[in-house]
Amino acid sequence: MKAYLSYIFIFFVALGLSSCEVIGGIFKGGMWTGVILVIGVIAVVIWALSRLFGGGGRS
Repeated sequence: MKAYLSYIFIFFVALGLSSCEVIGGIFKGGMWTGVILVIGVIAVVIWALSRLFGGGGRS
């Protein structure tokens, strides 16, 4: 019975959403994840280079 209800739910969701909307949402979420990861990697590289070359003015 649960599987039957799942199929009905999936059917109504498929009718309610356009496939383009679903794909657009997936790519939008992926884009922001990629942007955050790239910014994080750049920050770590800058931090590592500053530690390596003695940045920060500490004696």
